[in-house]
Amino acid sequence: MSHDRGTGDTAQAPWKSPVMLSVFLHGLIVVVTLAGWSWARPDNPAPPPSISARLVTQAEPEPSPVVDVVDEPDREQERQQAREEERRRQQEAERRRQEQERAEEARRIRQQQEKERQKQAEAEREREQQRQREQQAAKQKAEAEAKEQARQKAEAEQRRQEAARKAAEAERRAEEQRRRQEAERKAREQEQARLEAERKRKERERQLRESQLEALADEALQQRQAEERRRKEAAAARARQAEMLTESQKYRALIRDRLMREWYPPAAATSAMSTTLQITLLPTGELASASIVSASGNTAFDNSALSAARSVGRYPVPDDPQIFDQYFRRFPIEFNPENR
Repeated sequence: MSHDRGTGDTAQAPWKSPVMLSVFLHGLIVVVTLAGWSWARPDNPAPPPSISARLVTQAEPEPSPVVDVVDEPDREQERQQAREEERRRQQEAERRRQEQERAEEARRIRQQQEKERQKQAEAEREREQQRQREQQAAKQKAEAEAKEQARQKAEAEQRRQEAARKAAEAERRAEEQRRRQEAERKAREQEQARLEAERKRKERERQLRESQLEALADEALQQRQAEERRRKEAAAARARQAEMLTESQKYRALIRDRLMREWYPPAAATSAMSTTLQITLLPTGELASASIVSASGNTAFDNSALSAARSVGRYPVPDDPQIFDQYFRRFPIEFNPENR
């Protein structure tokens, strides 16, 4: 019984043998490497750089010592993680190298383009300088031709001016002779005109004195007549004004009597109360409007005055339009208990 227990404890399962474990691990490494290369490959990969490779033959792994079943998977996972980390570092280094190569190529292209641009700019400057030199030469030639033309023109102008000066001098002398003759003629005519004007002036002065005397006499007569008319008109106006005033006083008294008959002041009215209305009439005597221009301070008292003004059916007014317009078109009237 004891022999059977010892044999069972030391026996190994077939999948735990070193050979099987080595084969399994190598296969797993190949699968993971292929999968990682497929995942890390870019969509548009750059042309692969020239890489030298050397085949390394891995020695047959030695039989692994028998380890505890519990610790072996953890160590294998750590080794797998280390391999994955190394593969990522290599891929990152390769990516950085490719980016550096692309950046270097782009810099080289930019430098080449900059050199081309500078060469083109230099050629353009050379062409511009040549064009400016040609323009300067053409300008100098044109200026020389212009100066020559100006010199010839100045000489021709000088000759023309000299001829014109001589002609002007001859014309001036002829004009001076003509002016002297004309001045002598005008002097004679002016003297004759002066003598005639002096004669006419004296004649006008004589006629003016006579007309002024007549005008003074007529003006004195007109002043006397105008003064007489003004005196008569003033007397007539005073008489008319007195007549109109008398007539207006008569009708004003009639209107006041009519209003006082229609006025019924409130019982609380006192002699100290007074209100003034502005009456506006039509030529027919009808009331156009009545408004308070000076209130008594008592609403009932003021309203009684307005009621009296509106109660009169037709106001007595004069037939004379002038008297009506002056005294009764619009007039004030006072309501006071003492003046009833």
